[in-house]
Order: sequence, then structure tokens, then C-alpha cells
Amino acid sequence: QVQLVESGGGLVQAGGSLRLSCAASGRTIGNYAMGWFRQAPGRERERVAGISGSGRSTYYVDSVKGRFTISRDDAKNTMYLQMNSLTPDDTAVYYCASATVLFIPVQASGYPYWGQGTQVTVSS
Repeated sequence: QVQLVESGGGLVQAGGSLRLSCAASGRTIGNYAMGWFRQAPGRERERVAGISGSGRSTYYVDSVKGRFTISRDDAKNTMYLQMNSLTPDDTAVYYCASATVLFIPVQASGYPYWGQGTQVTVSS
């Protein structure tokens, strides 16, 4: 069974940075697309970023382009999300997810494996 564990969340002031990590166990993440999602209170889960199994293709929602960077280290079986220039609108629980295909799924339903989430709070 695949297990994903997020870490790196916390409280940060606006303009600050955080680096989220997603450590996988039970299966290598190599060759499988991975993604980050977030959900703020009262809002639907939102796809934030995705990375293909090769690492050559990435996706970002418009609101984080130029500020967030998704990456993966298959040797460590870990995915990352570097978040810079954070704003209060980035406050949410962030989830990592693993697909079973090479290419980045468009929908959340394309990711069968999910972590428990890590809270990111950005104060103004």
C-alpha cells in the first residue's frame, strides 16, 4: 500500500517562504506523475501543481505561477513544493497525491493515493 506523508507546513508571514515535502513509502514514485492540491476552509479542493513521471513536464495553477516550484527526487522517493512570496490567499491544507500514470492527470480523481495534508497559514 502506498503511503504519502507531507511535512514542512506551518505559520509564515506574508512574503515568506515554505518548502513542503511529500515522502512516499510502499512504492517507488519513479515514472508516476505526482501533484499538490490545497483546500481552504469553505472552498473546494484546488489543484496547485503537478509534475510528470519523467519530471520534464509541470503544471501550475495561475495563482501560483512564478511563486511555487514543484520538484521530485526519485532517489529519495520524495516530492517537494517550494513556495515563495506567500500571501494570505495561500492559506490552506496542502495535500500531495500520487498517480499511476506517467502524465499529469487533470482531475483529482486521477490520483488514487493521497497524503493526510499539512497546514499552511500565511498571516498578513
